[in-house]
Amino acid sequence: MKRKIAAIFAADIAGYSRLVAEDEEETLRRLASYREVVDDFIAKAGGRIFNTAGDAVLAEFPSAVDAVRCAIDIQESLRTRNMAYPPSRQMSFRIGITIGDVVERDGDLLGDGVNIAARLEGLAEVGGICVSRAVHEQVANKLSVQFADIGAQEVKNIPTPVHAYMVAMRREDGSYNTPQVKKVAGKAAPAPNWMWPLVVGVVSIVAIGVGGFLYFTKLETAKAPASAAAAPAAASSPAASAAAAPGPTSTMAAANTAPVPSPPAASGGKFPADMVPFIGERVRAYLSNEYSAAADYKAFALNIAGFTGSALNQPNEDAARNAAVDQCQKRADASQSPRRCELYALGNAVVYVHGKPPMPPQPWVRHDTVTERPFASKDFPMVRDPAKLRLENMYAPAAKSRSVALGPGGQYFMVMGAPSADDSTRRSLESCGAIAGVACLIVAVDDNFVVPIPTLLKITGFFHAASNASIAADARDEVVRNLADATGWNAVAVGTAGRPGLGLRAADEQTAVNSALADCAKRDSDCHVIAIGPFTVGPVN
Repeated sequence: MKRKIAAIFAADIAGYSRLVAEDEEETLRRLASYREVVDDFIAKAGGRIFNTAGDAVLAEFPSAVDAVRCAIDIQESLRTRNMAYPPSRQMSFRIGITIGDVVERDGDLLGDGVNIAARLEGLAEVGGICVSRAVHEQVANKLSVQFADIGAQEVKNIPTPVHAYMVAMRREDGSYNTPQVKKVAGKAAPAPNWMWPLVVGVVSIVAIGVGGFLYFTKLETAKAPASAAAAPAAASSPAASAAAAPGPTSTMAAANTAPVPSPPAASGGKFPADMVPFIGERVRAYLSNEYSAAADYKAFALNIAGFTGSALNQPNEDAARNAAVDQCQKRADASQSPRRCELYALGNAVVYVHGKPPMPPQPWVRHDTVTERPFASKDFPMVRDPAKLRLENMYAPAAKSRSVALGPGGQYFMVMGAPSADDSTRRSLESCGAIAGVACLIVAVDDNFVVPIPTLLKITGFFHAASNASIAADARDEVVRNLADATGWNAVAVGTAGRPGLGLRAADEQTAVNSALADCAKRDSDCHVIAIGPFTVGPVN
């Protein structure tokens, strides 16, 4: 590993999950087209892409000037392309840029510089650019660009505020917009002088009322000491005591406009450990036994990479929450995981807001000796060279059981050293699904590819016959039925009229392709192959 100072560029598509949910295939096709534009501008500006995940791009540049100029070129080019689409279907990037100290490891960059660039990207407007003060100082007198100072911004997981600037983007008429200055939360303004007598008066009245209430409550209690002593068992349980004797205190709490913290819940309920995603069986057993049986206050935190943290027997909810999240984050940071930890459970109640990640139907893996072949990172589909290098260095030599899941936008996640293949496939699918926002596909298990990996044509995405626009609508259901249980190599071809031809259960890829083309030629013209196995394919460049 080596340290260096670099200009870090982070880009992400605004509303990408919504675009995928509305029309997955069209969104992925346009993403591939837009990424070609982005990648080309980065290369021409002397930048290097060091990481990608679905719609996100991380790149380094030799100078801040090159990074900002490249970002402006990208946004203006994509703005022009977006004019062909209605506003709801436009695909716009947010871009953040900073200069920072980073660590290079196996071609990837890690450190605060990368994290801050990602946070600045989150501050940027849709189709806009947000830069740190260090970048602004470098480019202010070198580029004819206008900036809006948005001040010091509190950003997630960065201990000190980040002073940021918005770049003014050019409008269609050639003028420049004025970026919206984000307000920084500050201290509340002091109350005007005339309010203090009123406040003092109100406090005095409240104090008199409370004092009177406590005095009369004490008198009532003194009148009947025998009734309180008659039920020691009920008094020992907060819940039973409240139910048995709803006296003046309960009435006061119900009438009060401010919420009153409830007592800790009894630990009679079983924590739903089988619902928790991303974790292995050892952690699940801990949750089922030690965590579930522990009394409040307790909490459990996790992130989508499978790192966890827990806290038992804490003095209050806040202490439990903070201790669990901090423990999880320290473990994630120690492994240089870019994923942030979140609270999953407080007590035995699940508070995780993201729910279960999207998963494909089972079986997740169908072993087929005809199509399985040894894993080779260079042949891993739909990912770029840095990801292939990471698979080569991390996945290939790792201990079993291990698996890699792939998302339709090129997202991927690998789990290594799991106790079983079932455990590794479930966890990789859960984490990949959480990253991609849609169900992923298991591509490799242990030492083998477990899906057909085409080599004759270029893999361009996932194939879904039921929604594929190249196939005539009235023929899609038949294609789905024929492919449902087809083993071996399978291919689909279509002609100008969208009439499909199928090559099913072939012993090799070439035979499946030839059969699909021949079948298509019986009912259509100018046939070409659109799918092999689970992937859409196109011509090799």
